[in-house]
Amino acid sequence: MPNKSVVIIGAGQCGLCMSHALSSRAIDHVVIERGDIGQNWRSDRWDSLRMLTPNWANMLPGMNHPDPHGYMTPCEFTAQLECFANQSGGEIQKNTTVQRIARKGAGFVTESDRGVWESQAVVLATGAASRPILPKLAQAIPAHIKQITPDQYRGPTDVPSGHVLVVGASATGVQLARELQLAGRQVILSTGSHVRLPRRYRGKDIEHWLHVTGVLDQPTGEIINLLRAMQLPSPQLMGGSHDVDLNALQALGVSVVGRLAAIRDGIALFSGGLNHLAASADLKMHRLFDLADQWIAENGIDVPEPNRPANTTLPSNPTLSLRLDSEDVQSVIWATGFAPDFSMLDIPAFDARGRLKHYGGVCDIPGLYVLGLPFLRRRRSHHISGAAADAEDLAAHLSGRLNDRTAA
Repeated sequence: MPNKSVVIIGAGQCGLCMSHALSSRAIDHVVIERGDIGQNWRSDRWDSLRMLTPNWANMLPGMNHPDPHGYMTPCEFTAQLECFANQSGGEIQKNTTVQRIARKGAGFVTESDRGVWESQAVVLATGAASRPILPKLAQAIPAHIKQITPDQYRGPTDVPSGHVLVVGASATGVQLARELQLAGRQVILSTGSHVRLPRRYRGKDIEHWLHVTGVLDQPTGEIINLLRAMQLPSPQLMGGSHDVDLNALQALGVSVVGRLAAIRDGIALFSGGLNHLAASADLKMHRLFDLADQWIAENGIDVPEPNRPANTTLPSNPTLSLRLDSEDVQSVIWATGFAPDFSMLDIPAFDARGRLKHYGGVCDIPGLYVLGLPFLRRRRSHHISGAAADAEDLAAHLSGRLNDRTAA
């Protein structure tokens, strides 16, 4: 049974950034990964996907890219992860499935299909998107309709011909809706609360304005309604030059409907409140434009004049129901979000709703840490650009704990 000071679960950007931070502090550790480095990026993404953020925003410590304003494919990003892992020099145990993590004295024991490790600390770096969220409504879908989650989708050939109901209009939903509509399917996009952003504003990628205005670096403790912020969907963006908001999708022929509220007797029922949600999304988008314009004025930056997109336009008579037992609808894609998977924890580390209890990534169980969750320490925590800063913060805390135990 090998002993390590720290066991890190997951060799994606979060786990590798933590390995890098621990290596710089000469803290011995092992990274355990269920597959290869960056396995989620390798196996759980569709073929045409490009990163939501430009390359300059996705650089890990010491990395660079010859095209900073382009958008990497997942394959290109995994190559960066491999390079980063080699430079960091941490021990990585690949193709190893963690089955159980339990307390052992003041430390932990991590059991896997390829061995057991004892450690003083464990870092959960499997991220926030380990498994797709499938709503209970899925049980009411007629049997002839194929149901698909985003981790199962690779391209339009995975989807039967006929109409496609895409449920969810965050980044994943709008991208898949666009791709399928362009591939000749008739897409119905069920839309609830959403975050609308254009790809570019005043000549710069929208990520530039989120970065320079400090929006993404706002500490979690300064967010007034943190729970509401954590529930916000990912913005309607795709890597490249195209916008994928509701106006752009409707221009391609996508039929936009409200939130899927119920399925009764083979009929999908949609909420009638989409106009209100779209107006709210437009308002928040314009607030970000105002913040960017203010920053530009204060810093005297020479950029193009504002050219704001038009507000969302929706049908005056919205579709409120759709028969699913007809021959037209052949598939449903559940773009309804992802959730973390901490099922390997055999530790009372959860609250009454099954959520991992932590403050800024430091769990209630001494020596247990978590990385990659939304708003962990700052707004950008679940972005690739947030992994290194969060890892440094938690590594400093972890190092102090190890030193205290050694001194004791």
